[in-house]
Amino acid sequence: MSNNRYSWDRTHPGLSGLQAAIEPLRRQVVDHAIYAELNSQARVRTFLARHVFAVWDFMSLLKSLQRELTSVDVPWLPTGPTASRRLINEIVLVEESDELGEGFISHFELYLDGMRQAGADTAPMAAFLELLGRGTAVPEALKLAQVPSAAADFTSVTWDIIESAPVHCRAAAFAFGREDLIPEMFEQVIRIEDPDGVLTVFKDYLARHIEVDGELHTPMAMQMLIDLCGDDQRKWDECAETVRTALAGRVRLWTSIQEAFEDASPTA
Repeated sequence: MSNNRYSWDRTHPGLSGLQAAIEPLRRQVVDHAIYAELNSQARVRTFLARHVFAVWDFMSLLKSLQRELTSVDVPWLPTGPTASRRLINEIVLVEESDELGEGFISHFELYLDGMRQAGADTAPMAAFLELLGRGTAVPEALKLAQVPSAAADFTSVTWDIIESAPVHCRAAAFAFGREDLIPEMFEQVIRIEDPDGVLTVFKDYLARHIEVDGELHTPMAMQMLIDLCGDDQRKWDECAETVRTALAGRVRLWTSIQEAFEDASPTA
C-alpha cells in the first residue's frame, strides 16, 4: 500500500504557533546532556529500568486516544473524525502489533526483550503490570511496585493528562511530547557503543521508532491535531499548555536518570 496518502501538507497557523510556543522546552529535551553520558553498560541499564515506564505510558496515552476517536464499544457506532479515526488505528497497529521476523510484537514487549538482553532490572515493571492486572489503580501501583522515583513521577504526569485533559490536549501531548521528539532523541541514544552485543534488541527498538515515527507517525499525529483543533485558538492554547507540562516532565525524567548515573560505573 502506498504511503502517499500520509504526505499531508502539515502547515496550519495553529500548529505553527504551537511549535513556536513549545520550542524552548523542546530544545531542553533534545539537547539534554543525558545522551552523551550513556557511555557504559551500567548506565544504559539504569536508563532502561526507568525509561521503560515512559514506553508503557506511551501506549496508555495512545490507547486513550483510540478509545476517544474510534468506537471500541458494542454496539458499534461511527465515532470521531474519519481521518483521525484512520490515523490512530494505523499508529496502534504498529505500536501494538508490529512485524518482527515471522511474527508480531508490541514495541513495549520488544523493549522488555531489550532490557533482558542488556541485563536491566525488569522487576519493578513486572510488579507494576501484575498489580494493574489485579485492578490496582495506576498511582497506587507505582507506589506498591516500588517504581524508581524518576519513572514514577514522569508516569504520574502522563497519567494526569490521560485522566483529566480533553482529547485535543492528549493528542498534542502525544504529537509533541512523544512522536515529534523520538527521532531526535533516539538518534542520539542509538550511537551507544556496544562492543559485547548486549544492546542489539534495544537498538532494534530504537531504529524501528526512528523509522516509523519520523516517516509516518509524526505527520499522522500532526494531521490528527489539526483535525481536532481546526481554527479554534483556544484549543491550540490549551494544547500548548499541556505540551509544556509533558516536556517539562521529560526534562525532569532525563535529569533524574542522569543523577542516578552517579551510582553506575562509567566503565562497567
